[in-house]
Amino acid sequence: MGPQSIILGIETSCDETGVALYSAEKGLIAHTLHSQIDLHAVYGGVVPEIASRDHIRMLLPLIQQVMDEAGIEKPDAIAYTAGPGLVGALMVGGGMANGLGLAWGCPVIAVHHMEGHLLAPMLEENAPEFPFLALLVSGGHTLLIAVRDLGDYEMLGTTLDDAAGEAFDKTAKLLGLGYPGGPLLAALAEEGDDKAYSFPRPMLNKPTLDFSFSGLKTAVMLEVRKAEASGELDACRADIAASFQRAAVDTLVGKALKAAEREGLERIVVAGGVGANRLLRSDIAERFSGDVFYPRFEFCTDNGAMIAVAGALRMAEASRVTEIQAKARWSLDTLEVPPSAEIRK
Repeated sequence: MGPQSIILGIETSCDETGVALYSAEKGLIAHTLHSQIDLHAVYGGVVPEIASRDHIRMLLPLIQQVMDEAGIEKPDAIAYTAGPGLVGALMVGGGMANGLGLAWGCPVIAVHHMEGHLLAPMLEENAPEFPFLALLVSGGHTLLIAVRDLGDYEMLGTTLDDAAGEAFDKTAKLLGLGYPGGPLLAALAEEGDDKAYSFPRPMLNKPTLDFSFSGLKTAVMLEVRKAEASGELDACRADIAASFQRAAVDTLVGKALKAAEREGLERIVVAGGVGANRLLRSDIAERFSGDVFYPRFEFCTDNGAMIAVAGALRMAEASRVTEIQAKARWSLDTLEVPPSAEIRK
């Protein structure tokens, strides 16, 4: 298949149903996203069974929507998220992709969710060239990766406990904010003084590139309890949020800069849900001497467009074998460089 091939991307790893159409020649053709936030908000987190059922309800209508918008009857290939993620949710996307592949007679590509995130900036006009450092920060992952080429990934650092996004969400819950907590905490932090509390920057001064956010979260919890006991939580909630966000961002940026210097990389990609955090974006751009790349805000969280572009770059791996892949855990460094790939510069 040539550069004009159109790839249908399907993302169902957690609580977002994402569908998109992409071609290497024309770029992103159409995309849509359905969020399940309202369904899970009452539970304070994602309920896997509810997520799977809603993917089943929404996926086919969303596929029809993007196909109608693009004015095409079928794509040339289908890419779907095969992991990591919730197995039931992944099975919905994988089953749909393989079923449509049989019906349409087109090949299917199993995509790694985190590779989709790190390739999401390829959707932009100012796309990064290889090699680069990837800082992937989300509710489930905090990773530093030396990206030498497509599929050539060296894991430099990961979290030893909570992921960055998880720490944001748990801190938001301590402060009595809603779900999802990360964006609400970031908004509240804009009203506060980020120097009001001296929260720790975990492992920032250690030589390792790994992260740990449990100590930071505990420090916040102790301050929240102290403020609750004195009846002052409402007055200092914004200051706690701002000070937490500053500590978390200082840790993320400090580790990323250390990794880039150590590996001799002059480009940094920031992606994943926390990659939409404005303080993180401004700080790393200000402190890094090289070039920094991000997906647009709507493609930081889970979406079908990132899966479609990853599928386009891995077109050489397209297969007509209809074996559904659904991996709850899947290390990014187990991926391989494809035999051939057309990289959009």
